[in-house]
Amino acid sequence: MNLTLKIWRQKNAAASGGFVDHALPDVSPDMSFLEMLDILNEALQAKGEEPVAFDHDCREGICGMCSLVINGVPHGPDSATTTCQLHMRRFKDGDVITIEPWRAAPFPVIRDLVVDRGSFERIQRRGGFVSVGTGHAPDANAIPVPKREADLAMDAAQCIGCGACVAACKNASAMLFVGAKVSQYAHLPQGQPERYRRVLAMIDQHDREGFGACTNYGECEAVCPKEISVRVIAELNRDYLRATLFGSESA
Repeated sequence: MNLTLKIWRQKNAAASGGFVDHALPDVSPDMSFLEMLDILNEALQAKGEEPVAFDHDCREGICGMCSLVINGVPHGPDSATTTCQLHMRRFKDGDVITIEPWRAAPFPVIRDLVVDRGSFERIQRRGGFVSVGTGHAPDANAIPVPKREADLAMDAAQCIGCGACVAACKNASAMLFVGAKVSQYAHLPQGQPERYRRVLAMIDQHDREGFGACTNYGECEAVCPKEISVRVIAELNRDYLRATLFGSESA
């Protein structure tokens, strides 16, 4: 395939960026999207030009680093798929593909397609963990957990913190991310002692970082590569309301 890549290029956080067209011939449909970008960068370097900066790590759909908006959709046209797992067979010969970084003030652009997602890490540090001492690993049957509760906790724990939910939301809300991190502990006995302190602290940090309010449109769920349900936002709101009404030590 012969493609035209319309890529956002930005030298650094202080510079103004813009789209630059890059022609790329002979693209194999069996390439992943990131492999295609690797080929582009090899061609740019061979011509003495600056390669396109983009984030990647595991390339197995696990780490969430491959954060690209492709033709207006975070992670591209395939549902439940990270950018690194997207293949070029989803495009046609002669296509023009627009590639952008996440667009959100709490995710400032570092360079080209790379953004700073440190805001997610700061939200995590406010409560996305269990700090009470739990001792050594207990036997599997020592603390009974109903299967439904365990399944809901695992569903939420699949969140990889990629930020696609923020990129898709018109308010740049991170409520799906925060909801997933809160919900994964709310369904387990180990998460109960800090349950309401956790939700207050993480929502406070979410707002401090400049993320917007939830729109209830569901774009976040639609683009989430791990298919996290907006149910976690409902659970987050419920716990937050209880904590604000009855305090962080709510029973």
